[in-house]
Amino acid sequence: MSTASVVAPASLMKTRTAKAPDPTVTDPALVKRAVKAAALGNAMEWFDFGVYSYIAVTLGKVFFPSGNPTAQLLSTFGAFAAAFLVRPLGGMVFGPLGDRVGRQKVLAVTMIMMAAGTFAIGLIPSYATIGVGAPVLLLAARLVQGFSTGGEYAGASTFIAEYAPDKRRGFLGSWLEFGTLAGYIGGAGLVTIMTALLSADDLTSWGWRIPFLIAGPMGIIGLYLRLRLEETPAFAAEAEKAENNRPKTPLREMVTGQWRALLLCVGLVLVFNVTDYMLLSYMPSYLTGQLHYDETHGLLVVLGVMAVMMIAQPFVGALTDRVGRRPVIATGCAGFLLLSVPALLLIRQGSLLAVALGMGALGMLLVCFTASMPSALPALFPTKVRYGSLSIGFNVSVSLFGGTTPLVVTALIGATGNMMMPAYYMMAAAVIGGFAVWRMAESAGRPLPGSAPSVAGRHAE
Repeated sequence: MSTASVVAPASLMKTRTAKAPDPTVTDPALVKRAVKAAALGNAMEWFDFGVYSYIAVTLGKVFFPSGNPTAQLLSTFGAFAAAFLVRPLGGMVFGPLGDRVGRQKVLAVTMIMMAAGTFAIGLIPSYATIGVGAPVLLLAARLVQGFSTGGEYAGASTFIAEYAPDKRRGFLGSWLEFGTLAGYIGGAGLVTIMTALLSADDLTSWGWRIPFLIAGPMGIIGLYLRLRLEETPAFAAEAEKAENNRPKTPLREMVTGQWRALLLCVGLVLVFNVTDYMLLSYMPSYLTGQLHYDETHGLLVVLGVMAVMMIAQPFVGALTDRVGRRPVIATGCAGFLLLSVPALLLIRQGSLLAVALGMGALGMLLVCFTASMPSALPALFPTKVRYGSLSIGFNVSVSLFGGTTPLVVTALIGATGNMMMPAYYMMAAAVIGGFAVWRMAESAGRPLPGSAPSVAGRHAE
């Protein structure tokens, strides 16, 4: 009997000897600091949105010529929407920069710019004082805000996702939108208190400036927290590869090399932001401007809905870790498709109970997105292009569909006279979002693409 040595194929030997990457063990204290710092930046961004949306009628009187109130409101929302036109530019600058120099550094810069833009609005003289210069300066400040915001959400969600353990990414990511709601409630609540305490003349002459000026101290606090953070473990690993002559990823590759993930991102962000801006930015003006609902009561209803959303946020985030992101997002899409018309009919009925029920139903459906997206969106992209690709996809979608929602819906109602346009707009967004969630892969409990597995440290809660 002859003997012969059996040599395994090289590919098989490579498979046998290849070592799986060691898991990253997260430090619970660092994770908490990362979540707090990221959420605070989002809170400040939405503090401004809350103020701007709730005081839109007053801003129209301050910054635009007197005349048709609808034209003033459209002009105010036009300046609001203009900031979203430069968000993709901000994303194309800050996103790739975050993949190259680090998430923490870029998030510190966006914090400074956001605070400066909001603070500047509080210093602009009125149209009665400087004429056309007033809306021009308002537009310039909004453009600064929009440019900086282009790098904020993608960076903050990436930062939390890369710090979080795989099995808790949904729960920890949900705190980012908890910050969104907290900031919005803070801004809208402040405007509500001022509306109740100040006369219309005082609010128009000087009171409207107070919420914007508060952004200065908030920005300093947020900057301090972000400067104390360390880079994420995932970025640190990529930086180590770069030291070994790993070529830099060009902007073009972030788009063409990730086209499928980008399309999914655009679809998911579309339904997320159309419904988000419809409920939180447009509905206060819809209640007062279109339905002639009592202003103070309308504001309080929306604030109450957002408070309930805040309570539900971390619980739904934890649910996505157990059942997955896809089922939760799909539930939100189906809900908006089926319930948008009944909810808006309730709101149009006009009684306090009916408005609260209609707004509450939309708010709870929105939680399906706010609790899922901060963990689902970063998981669409590999580590080396995550910040850049997510910034581009997120901001293109927000600019085209999210931030323009108040302007488009107001114009549609004006052109058609159909007061149900907000419901139809949300239903169309739900169809697109449903297709995107059908095509996306489940990411709950799994490592981020291009990153090592991440597990919780010993003392994680």
